[in-house]
This record gives sequence, structure tokens and C-alpha cells, in this order.
Amino acid sequence: MDCVIGCTTRPYRNLPFAAAFERIAAAGYGHVAVFASEGQVPVRAESTPGEVSGVRAAAAAAGVVPSMLIGRTRLDLGLEGAVADYRRLIDNAAALGSSWLLDCGTANEALFDDYFELMRQAAPHAQACGVNLTMKPHGGISLTAEHLISAHRKVDHPAFAICYDPGNIIYYTKGKRRPGNDVSEVAPLVSTAIIKDCTVDGETADVQVTAGDGLVDFPLVLGNLVGGGFDGPLYVECVGSTETAEVDRDVAFTLGYVTGILSGLG
Repeated sequence: MDCVIGCTTRPYRNLPFAAAFERIAAAGYGHVAVFASEGQVPVRAESTPGEVSGVRAAAAAAGVVPSMLIGRTRLDLGLEGAVADYRRLIDNAAALGSSWLLDCGTANEALFDDYFELMRQAAPHAQACGVNLTMKPHGGISLTAEHLISAHRKVDHPAFAICYDPGNIIYYTKGKRRPGNDVSEVAPLVSTAIIKDCTVDGETADVQVTAGDGLVDFPLVLGNLVGGGFDGPLYVECVGSTETAEVDRDVAFTLGYVTGILSGLG
């Protein structure tokens, strides 16, 4: 099976984004998801056109497409302010050249209703800009497969779908839930997916793990996603190493590992 396999900048979060783009390209990836670099996501709602174009130019110079951008909601601004802020973020995602704006939901139960209303109001603007909103499991409003299905139903817009992150299912449930069979229930709603593994030691969960070294059964997860109609893209988020040269190795290994699994799915 052919699908886009990209890499987030998270493994290189201590480097400038331009250096991260170059290393991701050197590892063999053609797509990048723009996460935080040196403590800050370089494209945000308040970013200037010059800042956005600088990130886009750096990606082009490295030979990668910045096809995903991680965002955040500002529900602390009140619903009206949050919607305005998120629309600016969508505009900047479009200017960056991103097809996907990744959201992590909210863990504040008092804001669940506002979150869904924010997504309902933002989705038409995203669609008009050519940007797709994709929400991944991150605890709280998106803790389990059931939460993801409920969120999709409540927003109910073609520009809003689910990003499946198997490592986070384990991480936020401390291993009580394992991704695998329940992927089949979510798969028809999934537009993007994250390659992330996780280990659990007692009550301590850790996602700084190279895919294949933790509890995620990637052949099962990817097989059930593809069987449910998923055709990508996928983005590698975490690896086990922290030293730059070792991160390079792990990032390149993960591309081969995932490509091998997908090629066996036909």
C-alpha cells in the first residue's frame, strides 16, 4: 500500500525548525508536520505573514512539504475569542501550505461543549481555506476510541475528522486500553494517523520510544486502519533517542519499519 509517511519535528524539538526540516529530508521523508522547535511552534495564530513565509521557505529549501501543522485552541478567551483566534490559525496553516491542522482537544471538562462549538464554527472556514481539521487522542475529551467517535459525531462536518494516535491511547490510560481491535470502529472516521509507541512501568507511561519497541502492535493497528478505508497520511512523532545522530538513525529506521508493514498490506 502506498501512502504518505511524514515525520513531525518533535524528535528534533531542540533544534531550529530549518535544521529539523533538513534532517527529516535526509532521513528520506518528503512530508513534515510542524511541531514545536526550541520551545515554540513556529506558526501560530499570532504569527506574521513574514514568519509564516519563512517557515514555508525553509521547508521548500530542505525539500519537504509542511503538510501538517499542530495547533491549539484558546478557549480561555471565551468562545467568540477562541473562534476568531482559531480562524487566524487556519489562515496561517493555509499560508504555510498545510493540508492538515492537528488539534489535541481539551482536558477541561467544563469546556467540552465550547470545544465542540468551536470546531463546528471553525470547520466551514477550514474547508473554504483547503485545510482539514484532525483531532487526536490526548486525554480528556479525546481519551479513548469512544470519545473520538463521539467527537466526530458532535462536530459533524466534512472538514473535521480523527487523527489516530495509538501511543496516546496507551499513555493516557496508563496501559488500561490498548489500540488494536477498536481501531476498526474508528477507522472510517480517521483522516490522519500518528506513528507513536508507548511503554508502561507501573503507573508511569513513556512515549519517547521508537516504533516497535513498545506496546503498540503496529501491524495490527495499521492493518485495521487500512482495512477500514484509511489511506494516509501518517506522521512519525516520537523516537527513543535524544542525541541528534541517534535520532537521525531512529527516524530513518521508523520510515523503513512503517513502509515494510504497509507494503505487506497490499
